[in-house]
Amino acid sequence: MLGQLIRYGIVGGLSSLIYSAIYWPLATYVMHPVLAVFVAFGIAVAIGYVMHSRWSFKGHGKRERNAATQARFVIVQTFGLGLNVLFTWVLTGPFHGPTWWPIIPSVTLTPLATYGIQRYWVFA
Repeated sequence: MLGQLIRYGIVGGLSSLIYSAIYWPLATYVMHPVLAVFVAFGIAVAIGYVMHSRWSFKGHGKRERNAATQARFVIVQTFGLGLNVLFTWVLTGPFHGPTWWPIIPSVTLTPLATYGIQRYWVFA
């Protein structure tokens, strides 16, 4: 399990970098920060699914990834998207913070919140 957690962290770190690299310029220069979350999250999730299913959780649970696995992954990621939207709305809206503030909870708290669900439900 330790190896799996390390692999998850590496893929999560890469996904977080992708998310941040897309979100911040869009939110700062192109569109409303909450809309930028949807774009950045969608791209990061697509890349993350492939990497998590083929490497992070390789050898864990069923060897075959089917439509049910993909649907569960989407459900968990929708939860993560909701968290990121909430962080972004609160920090850039009511708190009037800069567009980079939501990156901090989005790349730390959201991955922690979704790891266990992915391990025990999505890739079980």
